[in-house]
Amino acid sequence: MSSAETQPPTCLTWSGRTDRGRVRANNENAFVGLRFDAREIQRLGSVGESPTLQHDFAFAVSDGMGGASAGEFASRLAVEQITTLLPRSFHQSAAGLSSGFADVLGELFVKVHRAMKYWGSSYEECAGMEATLSLCWFTPGWMYFGHVGDSRIYYLPARGTGLRQLSHDDTYVGWMFRNGQLNEREARTHPRRSVLQKALGGGNQFVDPQVGAVGYESGDCFLLCTDGLVGGLYDAQIEEFLRTTQSEGDGNPASRLVDLSVSNDGQDNTT
Repeated sequence: MSSAETQPPTCLTWSGRTDRGRVRANNENAFVGLRFDAREIQRLGSVGESPTLQHDFAFAVSDGMGGASAGEFASRLAVEQITTLLPRSFHQSAAGLSSGFADVLGELFVKVHRAMKYWGSSYEECAGMEATLSLCWFTPGWMYFGHVGDSRIYYLPARGTGLRQLSHDDTYVGWMFRNGQLNEREARTHPRRSVLQKALGGGNQFVDPQVGAVGYESGDCFLLCTDGLVGGLYDAQIEEFLRTTQSEGDGNPASRLVDLSVSNDGQDNTT
């Protein structure tokens, strides 16, 4: 490869969409897109593109759980906390995060967890609320991620290997799948597939997020989604959709992907 080929992309394109599905009465999912530097943070629209040289970007999805409307509040609280915590870390990003990104993301998840525990203990209607959180933080050439729960982060490189699930489902079923004890079909239909072993808030005393980093190149694609999306699509279908979208230049792939999943299943909120 030439040095020109390995330069990080200078433009980031994104799209996002959430849907309550065909069964649930309310939507307990939330997502957020952010552009920020050391001085300010901007919320991104559901669809857009932006140069990457002067700012960092973050995208996150969360799936809330709790009685009444607590699940909705839990997911919103999780993504809202990111908007206040990430800009403080921009200087570390500018200096290079290669050695310290795990500490930065670990502390962010701890603070989100504490906020949810505080609300859960302070207000009866929020008691026991929990949420998943999957976060991707883009700096020039590198994507750093943190994850707790069973929402997912996928990575589809423009060349080389196929679709990879970067995040680990924090369920016993997910553990069995990763260790070859279940195939994808068996994991998707297992009666305990949605029983979480880790989440933010609720009765969880400690937070131990999965963190990682991926060096990306032009044409690479990342997908953040809640488990509702996976309920309607196998990984091979997701990969085929993403590759087709890349080649056709679809301006809002998130919307079409959510519609496809909901039409196939729609039993859960889908983001």
